[in-house]
Amino acid sequence: MQWIKRLTTKSIGDQTETLAANYLKQQGLTCLARNFTSRYGEIDIIAKHGESIVFIEVKYRKQLDYGGAIATISKSKQQKLKLCASFYLQQAQLNEYNTPCRFDVVALQGPIEQPNITWLKNAF
Repeated sequence: MQWIKRLTTKSIGDQTETLAANYLKQQGLTCLARNFTSRYGEIDIIAKHGESIVFIEVKYRKQLDYGGAIATISKSKQQKLKLCASFYLQQAQLNEYNTPCRFDVVALQGPIEQPNITWLKNAF
Protein backbone atom coordinates (compact mmCIF):
# COMPACT_ATOMS: atom_id res chain seq x y z
CA MET A 1 0.00 0.00 0.00
CA GLN A 2 1.40 3.39 -0.97
CA TRP A 3 1.02 6.40 1.27
CA ILE A 4 0.31 9.69 -0.39
CA LYS A 5 2.12 12.56 1.26
CA ARG A 6 0.00 15.66 1.35
CA LEU A 7 1.60 19.05 1.37
CA THR A 8 0.75 21.04 4.48
CA THR A 9 0.92 24.80 4.76
CA LYS A 10 4.06 24.43 6.89
CA SER A 11 5.78 22.09 4.44
CA ILE A 12 4.95 24.42 1.55
CA GLY A 13 6.30 27.36 3.55
CA ASP A 14 9.50 25.49 4.39
CA GLN A 15 9.96 24.46 0.77
CA THR A 16 9.40 27.97 -0.62
CA GLU A 17 11.74 29.51 1.97
CA THR A 18 14.42 27.01 0.95
CA LEU A 19 13.88 27.86 -2.73
CA ALA A 20 14.12 31.58 -1.89
CA ALA A 21 17.27 31.11 0.22
CA ASN A 22 18.96 29.16 -2.58
CA TYR A 23 17.95 31.81 -5.13
CA LEU A 24 19.31 34.62 -2.95
CA LYS A 25 22.56 32.73 -2.40
CA GLN A 26 22.97 32.53 -6.19
CA GLN A 27 22.45 36.31 -6.28
CA GLY A 28 25.35 36.86 -3.87
CA LEU A 29 23.60 37.15 -0.50
CA THR A 30 24.91 35.36 2.59
CA CYS A 31 22.26 33.90 4.87
CA LEU A 32 22.66 34.96 8.51
CA ALA A 33 19.46 33.45 9.93
CA ARG A 34 16.22 31.77 8.91
CA ASN A 35 12.90 31.97 10.71
CA PHE A 36 14.11 34.48 13.29
CA THR A 37 11.35 34.88 15.88
CA SER A 38 10.67 37.45 18.53
CA ARG A 39 7.57 38.54 20.38
CA TYR A 40 6.89 40.87 17.45
CA GLY A 41 6.73 38.15 14.85
CA GLU A 42 9.00 36.25 12.48
CA ILE A 43 11.42 37.18 9.73
CA ASP A 44 11.76 34.43 7.13
CA ILE A 45 15.36 35.13 6.07
CA ILE A 46 18.02 37.53 7.34
CA ALA A 47 20.96 37.91 4.98
CA LYS A 48 23.95 40.09 4.29
CA HIS A 49 24.32 41.78 0.91
CA GLY A 50 27.51 43.80 0.71
CA GLU A 51 27.48 45.97 3.83
CA SER A 52 23.70 45.80 4.28
CA ILE A 53 21.63 43.56 6.50
CA VAL A 54 18.61 42.42 4.48
CA PHE A 55 15.37 41.32 6.14
CA ILE A 56 13.44 39.16 3.69
CA GLU A 57 9.79 38.17 3.67
CA VAL A 58 9.00 35.14 1.50
CA LYS A 59 5.50 34.83 0.03
CA TYR A 60 4.08 32.06 -2.12
CA ARG A 61 0.88 31.95 -4.09
CA LYS A 62 -0.08 29.21 -6.46
CA GLN A 63 -2.37 31.51 -8.44
CA LEU A 64 -2.33 35.21 -9.19
CA ASP A 65 -5.83 35.79 -7.80
CA TYR A 66 -6.30 38.86 -5.60
CA GLY A 67 -3.03 40.53 -6.64
CA GLY A 68 -0.57 37.68 -6.17
CA ALA A 69 2.00 37.12 -3.44
CA ILE A 70 3.39 40.65 -3.11
CA ALA A 71 -0.06 42.15 -2.51
CA THR A 72 -0.49 40.08 0.66
CA ILE A 73 2.03 42.08 2.71
CA SER A 74 -0.13 44.54 4.63
CA LYS A 75 0.96 47.69 6.47
CA SER A 76 0.52 45.88 9.80
CA LYS A 77 2.75 43.04 8.57
CA GLN A 78 5.37 45.60 7.52
CA GLN A 79 5.24 47.18 10.99
CA LYS A 80 5.71 43.77 12.65
CA LEU A 81 8.69 43.04 10.41
CA LYS A 82 10.26 46.40 11.28
CA LEU A 83 9.84 45.77 15.02
CA CYS A 84 11.26 42.27 14.68
CA ALA A 85 14.22 43.60 12.66
CA SER A 86 14.91 46.19 15.34
CA PHE A 87 14.90 43.43 17.94
CA TYR A 88 17.30 41.35 15.81
CA LEU A 89 19.72 44.28 15.51
CA GLN A 90 19.64 44.79 19.29
CA GLN A 91 20.31 41.09 19.85
CA ALA A 92 23.22 41.25 17.40
CA GLN A 93 24.52 44.34 19.23
CA LEU A 94 24.21 46.47 16.10
CA ASN A 95 23.09 50.08 16.13
CA GLU A 96 19.92 50.21 14.06
CA TYR A 97 20.56 53.86 13.11
CA ASN A 98 24.10 53.25 11.82
CA THR A 99 23.65 49.80 10.28
CA PRO A 100 22.57 49.84 6.63
CA CYS A 101 19.42 47.72 6.36
CA ARG A 102 16.63 47.09 3.92
CA PHE A 103 13.48 45.02 3.63
CA ASP A 104 13.07 42.80 0.59
CA VAL A 105 10.31 40.50 -0.57
CA VAL A 106 10.81 37.28 -2.49
CA ALA A 107 7.55 36.30 -4.16
CA LEU A 108 7.10 32.82 -5.56
CA GLN A 109 4.12 32.22 -7.83
CA GLY A 110 2.95 29.22 -9.79
CA PRO A 111 3.36 25.48 -9.27
CA ILE A 112 5.38 24.59 -6.17
CA GLU A 113 7.64 22.33 -8.23
CA GLN A 114 8.90 25.23 -10.35
CA PRO A 115 7.55 28.64 -9.30
CA ASN A 116 8.38 31.98 -10.85
CA ILE A 117 10.59 33.95 -8.46
CA THR A 118 10.41 37.72 -8.15
CA TRP A 119 12.89 39.51 -5.88
CA LEU A 120 11.69 42.95 -4.85
CA LYS A 121 14.53 44.94 -3.25
CA ASN A 122 13.71 47.77 -0.83
CA ALA A 123 10.08 46.68 -0.84
CA PHE A 124 9.14 48.99 2.03
